[in-house]
Amino acid sequence: MSTSVPPAPVGELPDDPPAPRPSVAASLVRAARPRQWVKNVLVFAAPAAGGVLGHGDVLWRTLGAFVAFCLVSSATYMLNDLVDADADRMHPVKRFRPIAAGLVSTRAVAVSIAVLLAAGLAVAFAVSWQLGLLVAGYKVLTTAYTFRLKHTPTVDIVVVASGFMVRAVAGGLAADVVLSDWFLAVTSFGSLFMVAGKRHGELLTAGSSATRPALAGYTLEHLQFVVSTTAAVTIVTYCLWAFDHPRTSSIPWWGLSIVPFVMGILRYGLLVDRGQGGAPEELILRDPGMRLIGALWLALFLGSVYIH
Repeated sequence: MSTSVPPAPVGELPDDPPAPRPSVAASLVRAARPRQWVKNVLVFAAPAAGGVLGHGDVLWRTLGAFVAFCLVSSATYMLNDLVDADADRMHPVKRFRPIAAGLVSTRAVAVSIAVLLAAGLAVAFAVSWQLGLLVAGYKVLTTAYTFRLKHTPTVDIVVVASGFMVRAVAGGLAADVVLSDWFLAVTSFGSLFMVAGKRHGELLTAGSSATRPALAGYTLEHLQFVVSTTAAVTIVTYCLWAFDHPRTSSIPWWGLSIVPFVMGILRYGLLVDRGQGGAPEELILRDPGMRLIGALWLALFLGSVYIH
């Protein structure tokens, strides 16, 4: 006796078949958040500003620092998602992350974290023992952030911003470049500016339903104050850094680079005010205005270093 599937009611379309479940390997790659690796490009800042990327093995050592931070930061993201899995399941976006969605087992995630961390530390120590210790300290800090520090307002954005500082210092260690005070000031306050903008975007999106404990301790007015203050300090310190460089060409490259830098700060501040600052790494790459300004700044920056 044969059976037949009843036809769909007139005027209604049959349901789409469920999407295939992604493989464990693909889910682990997603959980490692390779899109976030763009943050690690900051390790090239000090060697590039010092004009030493083409000297000896500096480029390879800096690439080693970049790889080390990619591996260790991915281990950090996976640990953070593992700890926050229950809270992420209540978030409208984060619930689709592989760990929160149950696409990978806890054991597979734990093994991946251990492998990524061991590989990252091995690469860092292969570059230099100083870089190895710095990366190990970065991992200790981010672990403390995962389990405790991210729950405290202000402390959480300072810790996240310090991660950018560590990357900048790592580039200096890898290339054996002495970092100027103004360079460190620009990096630190610029990082605070971006992280505060990220929290502003998250709070604007989540509102009273925020699942991040520290986020509930902020107000939009306070975060806007932090964004405005750090933006002003970042601009001032960049100007001082630019004018502190000796003039090596008839064209004032460093001084000219101030123009797109300030434009970038203003553009990013506008996007933050619109509530688009929740994912700064994606915003910078996707916004046409930020891409154009960034390309102009990079051209002037490289001209200031390599054109004499």
